[in-house]
Amino acid sequence: MAKQQKKMVDDITSMDEDFAKWYTDVCKKAELIEYTSVKGCMVIRPYGYAIWENIQKILDSMFKAEGHENVCMPMFIPESLLQKEKDHVEGFAPECAWVTMGGSEKLEERLCVRPTSETLFCEHFKSIVRSYRDLPKLYNQWVSVVRWEKTTRPFLRSREFLWQEGHTLHETAEEAIEETEKMLDIYTKFCREYLAIPVIQGMKTESDKFAGAERTYCIEALMHDGKALQAGTSHYFGDGFAKAFEIQFADRENKLRYPHQTSWGMTTRLIGAIIMTHGDNNGLVLPPAVAPVQVIVVPIAQHKEGVLDKAAALCDRLKKICRVKIDDSENSPGWKFAEYEMKGVPVRIEIGPKDIENNQCVVVTRHNIEKTFVPLDKIEEIIPQKLNEVRDGLYDSALENRERRTYTCKTTDEILQALNKNGDGFVKAMWCGNEECENKVKELTGVGSRCIPLKQEKTADVCICCGKPAVHMLYWGKAY
Repeated sequence: MAKQQKKMVDDITSMDEDFAKWYTDVCKKAELIEYTSVKGCMVIRPYGYAIWENIQKILDSMFKAEGHENVCMPMFIPESLLQKEKDHVEGFAPECAWVTMGGSEKLEERLCVRPTSETLFCEHFKSIVRSYRDLPKLYNQWVSVVRWEKTTRPFLRSREFLWQEGHTLHETAEEAIEETEKMLDIYTKFCREYLAIPVIQGMKTESDKFAGAERTYCIEALMHDGKALQAGTSHYFGDGFAKAFEIQFADRENKLRYPHQTSWGMTTRLIGAIIMTHGDNNGLVLPPAVAPVQVIVVPIAQHKEGVLDKAAALCDRLKKICRVKIDDSENSPGWKFAEYEMKGVPVRIEIGPKDIENNQCVVVTRHNIEKTFVPLDKIEEIIPQKLNEVRDGLYDSALENRERRTYTCKTTDEILQALNKNGDGFVKAMWCGNEECENKVKELTGVGSRCIPLKQEKTADVCICCGKPAVHMLYWGKAY
């Protein structure tokens, strides 16, 4: 038993020693994923999937509060349907997986395994929209998609992943743009308030926008190692897809018009964002809103009379206000502490004979391992406060990391100096709007454009690359 316990609580690789290995260690040892015989695909284990379920539950309620309805489209897309929107199919062609056989017979037409569902929604919208009275259509679906990535990593980039994809159709461009920006705000609120991840709202450059979109909005987060992660996107399509798929409606003057369309999505890569934003050398640190277990109760000296009964009674009381679990296994308290720190449980409660004698328990918050002695009769009042402390502490720490790793630069040499001295991070620099300069900066410095922030700053008058008058301030960075 001693050998088994020691093996289960072995230290993970230090993030300062090897961040990529640290990340994989956390995914495996916290029992979030397991690898499979299908290269690039993973099993999301119960603990990892429970995090996704909590993400899904919160987001779904936010979508429905805005009038969106859930639907489910087919997994397969006929090649002829995908070809209707040229820019879209060209953008996804390298990542498409194809079905060519049905049983033992060759299919007359190849079927693409859904990389995204714009074309399927367009086909459906054409069948059901006739008049302005049929608009808007506010749809969302929770499904898996397949993109044949060459380099994969759990949650961050896998060949099959889970996501939600919203697809809406509107009477006017103004309504569609309003929808696109509203969904960006919902994603921003979700990341900041529920995941405790500070994000930057912005718009992708022309070269980096979604295939077939007129505008792509995004939220960008900075991970603990200074690399950027795109946490969500919201796209305005204009009427391009509608024209390609011949979707028309009779407007208020009974004239035929093309509707305007949006699409927006978040994926299981958010779990990777949580790991890399909040995790530490002891493992996961989960924001309370999505933690499968928010509070773990650990009995101390549980063999002594009354300890397990008191711990169980405490657990029963807390079930009314949070997701709580008791560990009454025969493992040692030290093993349990390490185990639940590894799994990122936000709050730990310790209770033993002396605590019972003093009518108290010990409350430990995961993000800072701070201990507090709490009277048992005030536990229902204190635990919600402690969960809020964890959330606020995580957000403040992530924001401090981002601010410390954000560099304002006026030349490419300054970018190199900042990165060499301080490590990876966001770079704020002015840009002329020319794609050649965008590519040149990446070639010279290794940082690519992340977004044109919606909140603009003027850090210089000229482009960081060519010296011509600047049009935008851009966030640049190395990305996952």
